Amino acid sequence: MFRFELLKQDSNSSARLGRITTGHGVIDSPVFMPVGTQATVKTLTPEELYEIGVQIVLSNTYHLYLRPGEELVAKAGGLHRFMNWKRNILTDSGGFQVFSLAKLRRISDEGVYFNSHIDGSVHFLSPEKVMQIEQDLGADIAMCFDECAPYPCSYEEAQQAVVRTSLWARRCRENHHRTDQTLFAIVQGNIFPDLRQRSAEELFKLDFPAYAIGGLSVGEPKEDMYRILELMHDLLPVDKPRYLMGVGTPEDLLEGVKRGVDMFDCVLPTRLARHGTAYTAEGKITVRNASYADDFSPIDNSCDCYVCRNYSRAYLRHLIKAEEILAHRLLSYHNVYFLVNLMENIRSAINLGMFSTFYHDFLNTYRF
Repeated sequence: MFRFELLKQDSNSSARLGRITTGHGVIDSPVFMPVGTQATVKTLTPEELYEIGVQIVLSNTYHLYLRPGEELVAKAGGLHRFMNWKRNILTDSGGFQVFSLAKLRRISDEGVYFNSHIDGSVHFLSPEKVMQIEQDLGADIAMCFDECAPYPCSYEEAQQAVVRTSLWARRCRENHHRTDQTLFAIVQGNIFPDLRQRSAEELFKLDFPAYAIGGLSVGEPKEDMYRILELMHDLLPVDKPRYLMGVGTPEDLLEGVKRGVDMFDCVLPTRLARHGTAYTAEGKITVRNASYADDFSPIDNSCDCYVCRNYSRAYLRHLIKAEEILAHRLLSYHNVYFLVNLMENIRSAINLGMFSTFYHDFLNTYRF
C-alpha cells in the first residue's frame, strides 16, 4: 500500500523530487502538510483545501484522544469519513504535546501519566496505547510514540530520550498491525551529533518504511537545526522518505529541502492568520496595521490565490478590526496556499534542475 519513489536528485544540493503513494492517493514531494489538530485545518473546509492543492493533512493523536475520543472516530468509520477528507492523513503520536506539558506529566519507561489540559483528568499513554489509538483513527501514516527532549537540555537528558525513543519504537512496531496504515519512526538526539547517529542506527535495525526528524525547531538556533539536518541527510536511507516535524516557515522549508527533507508540517499558516499576519513573496506583513487601512492592493501582487484575486488589504484589515471571522478564513486560505504553492514551485525547480537558482532568488527577496 505504501510506496516511495525517488524521481530526481538535484545536482547542486541534496534537494530531491519524490512520489509517495498510500491508499488515499499520490503525494508529490517535497510536500508541506497543513495541520488539522482536531480533525480540521482551522477555519478551512476540505473543499477549500482541495482547491488550494493540499495533498495531505496532519491531525493530532493527543487532542483527538482527549476529545472526541478515538472510539467515536472509529465508530464514524475512521478519520477520513469523520472529517470528510478524501486525501491523505498523517497522525502524530501526541508525544510532543505530552512532553511539552512538563508540569502536568510523569514519565517512565512504561509510558507517560499526564493531566488533561482540558479538565485536569489523569491519563496514561504508552507505546501500546498510542498504537491502539492511531489504528482506531485510521490515518494513512501513523507516527511512533517518542520522547522529545526540550531545548536546552543536558547531554544526559537527550541521551535518556534517545534510549526511550528506541525502546518505544520497538514496542510500537510490535503492536502496529493495521496493513492499510504505515508507521514512521522518529529520530531524536537534540543537537548532539553522536546521539542523532545512535538514534538513527537503533531505529534502522527495526526497518521502518520512513524516518522523521523530531526534536528540532524547539528553540535551538537555526544554525544548529541546519547542522543536524545536514547530518541526518548523510545518515538516513536514500530510498525512504524523510519528514522534518513541526517546521514550516518559508525559509526553513527551503533550507530543509536543500538538505534532503521530503515532508514538513507546521501550524504557522493558520496561527499567523489568526493574528492578522500574511505571507508575501517579500516577507510577512501584519495586515491589521494602520498602514493598510486604505491599501486596496491584494495581500501579494504575485499571488493568484482566491483571496488575492478578490480582496484587498484594506478590506481584510477592516474585517480584522471589526473582529469578523471571515478575516481568519481568508488569511488562513492565503497563507496555506502560499506554502503549498511554494512547495509546488520548489518541485518544479528541482525537476528543471533550477533549484539552486530558485533558492537564491527566493531568499534574496524574502525578508524574515
